[in-house]
Amino acid sequence: MRKLIVTGDDFGLAVPVNEAIEEAHRRGILTTASLMVGAGAAADAVERARRLPTLSVGLHLVLVEGHPVLPPCEIPDLVDSRGEFATRLFGAGLNFFFRPGVRRQLEAEIRAQFEAFTKTGLPLDHVNAHNHMHIHPTVLGLILKVGRDYGLKAVRVPYEPLLPSWRASGTAFFSRSALWLFMMPWSKLLKARLRRAGVRSNEYVFGLNDSGQMDVYLVLQMLRHLPEGVTEMYFHPATRRCPEIDRTMPTYRHEREFEALISPAVREAIAASGFQRIAFSEL
Repeated sequence: MRKLIVTGDDFGLAVPVNEAIEEAHRRGILTTASLMVGAGAAADAVERARRLPTLSVGLHLVLVEGHPVLPPCEIPDLVDSRGEFATRLFGAGLNFFFRPGVRRQLEAEIRAQFEAFTKTGLPLDHVNAHNHMHIHPTVLGLILKVGRDYGLKAVRVPYEPLLPSWRASGTAFFSRSALWLFMMPWSKLLKARLRRAGVRSNEYVFGLNDSGQMDVYLVLQMLRHLPEGVTEMYFHPATRRCPEIDRTMPTYRHEREFEALISPAVREAIAASGFQRIAFSEL
């Protein structure tokens, strides 16, 4: 049987995101959400999640493009003069890998985010990281180290198979190929390390190449091409535009992704295809 995890990322970023995730679970196909514990609307997200006992919630670690949980003075090498994380992912990755002082601060921030999630009282369904930074070997090592203290059981593997992805979209074969070639070795390493640590994961993901563009038509096409096994399909839904979205995701079509999650046609296609919708905790 093919199993499908349907995730809403950036839970807690803003109220329109939280509204969409709540409605997509109540009326649509959403099974899980990834919570940004340090974001401005995190408290609102937690309140909604407590009203939704069937919504599984995981931790969306933010280590780039966002605000830390710890005071900036405690992690000066991770933040800029405004107290925000770096926006240049490659440079951040180099710092994480080569500078021991940065790694110590990084571990402290990761622990603080795990601790903040624990204080919500929500069961920890899974962990992933903003911009997939958990594929970074240093970040993953710290997640596994810290996560042992907080009941870590599942982590997203951001591996989107090339041919099914391209057949579903019918576009951008060369850019999809380039991303696939880049992500494949890191995803394999990630999965191997998770296996050795006894941490569960999905086998495939859809939404990597089409992040922010997962409308009804594309999702229906994807459902026709999903491989056997456990696939996670992730979204960035919102009920409307807002400054938090426009600041870092101006080209994303959040409302269209919300429409896909609550579409009767999508729900019917999942039922007709025999997919079992699950959360990470059900692996």
